[in-house]
Amino acid sequence: MELRQTALDTRPLFEPPAAPPVAPAHVIASESEALEIAHNLVAEFRAGASERDRERRLPWPELDRFSQSGLWGITVPRTYGGAGVSNAVLAEVIATISAADGSLGQIPQNHFYALEVLRVGGSREQQQAFFARALAGERFGNALAEIGARDFQRRTRLLREAEGWFLEGDKFYCTGALYAHWIPTLAMAEEEGGLVSHLVFVPREAEGVEVVDDWDGFGQRTTGSGTVRFRRVRVEPDWVVPFGASFERATTIGPVAQIMHAAIDLGIGREAFADMLAFVKARARPWIDSGVERAVDDPLTIREVGEVHVRLRAAEALLRRAGRIVDRAQGEMTEDSVAEASIAVAEARIATTKAGLLAATKLFELSGTSSTLAEDNHDRHWRNVRTHTLHDPVRWKYQAVGRYHLTGERPPRHGAL
Repeated sequence: MELRQTALDTRPLFEPPAAPPVAPAHVIASESEALEIAHNLVAEFRAGASERDRERRLPWPELDRFSQSGLWGITVPRTYGGAGVSNAVLAEVIATISAADGSLGQIPQNHFYALEVLRVGGSREQQQAFFARALAGERFGNALAEIGARDFQRRTRLLREAEGWFLEGDKFYCTGALYAHWIPTLAMAEEEGGLVSHLVFVPREAEGVEVVDDWDGFGQRTTGSGTVRFRRVRVEPDWVVPFGASFERATTIGPVAQIMHAAIDLGIGREAFADMLAFVKARARPWIDSGVERAVDDPLTIREVGEVHVRLRAAEALLRRAGRIVDRAQGEMTEDSVAEASIAVAEARIATTKAGLLAATKLFELSGTSSTLAEDNHDRHWRNVRTHTLHDPVRWKYQAVGRYHLTGERPPRHGAL
């Protein structure tokens, strides 16, 4: 961790007023270690997931455990002290945590998104400083979206005045901001030639930052995806990373963002399938105990179980394939390689959306009203996957995939492809 100390000691501008992590994070050294740690956390996170959803109990202890485990630093490149895991491993980690608790799986999505923006467009000094903070256990949230804003023409402004740089604006659907040490914020600045977009890393505890816990979705209830307001928040130039410029050329920011969304849906679907199997087997238990060694003999039930299993396995395969293609594109970002990565991830996202929704729906169909009993709270899987799959609808992804394969048209460059 000498790199982290050097970065922080020699860059005073990277020492803003911010609440530090409760304890230094473990630094993960390999992909196998990342997967092992994720699987070790599953039982712990699953144990209280239903109660957290039912009571909308914010997962502060679980998030501290999650980030201290080192998993939030696994995409930091090896040259900066991280494990630099593949995108397939990143997706599997997120799917694993999402199976235990869909909200916990989604909260770090924007953290990893910010790390990819840094990797692609940040200066070496910015990469060194913020990668070190991620390895130390600091969490990055997000303040990207604005109600009514389209095509990245946000109303939030980065104002460059004689006395300093200031941020003004309102953001919505800010997943992870409530729990963050830093809130990467999309803002527009007046520059020669017009408005230019930047990603501004804002300390969560900076004066003028207000994070409002007003997220009230019927699913993914504890993601903290509420409102963030910035009222003349002073920022340092070193916290400002070019954003629009990273989409003017072919980069992997979009595919990396989307492969994580696909993993969230896959993980929730896996858990719904597991709960469905448990219910069906429990219903068969009287026959087994009486000596008749057979499972449910309803061919329709057997057929439904088989279909869900196949859909989930197909989605997993497409997700792994997409991870390999995104890895290649990161190694050599060209128009063709990034287009291929975007389409591969879109295909995986379509499959995980359909598989996740199918698994949650069949849990309803096969367990009936029992799935909504308070003590089981199985309906949370459908609520979670239905809510998350609306993030950016797959109907647009079918269009991108169809055009690419039919005419060779490359998909547009943005965070939803």
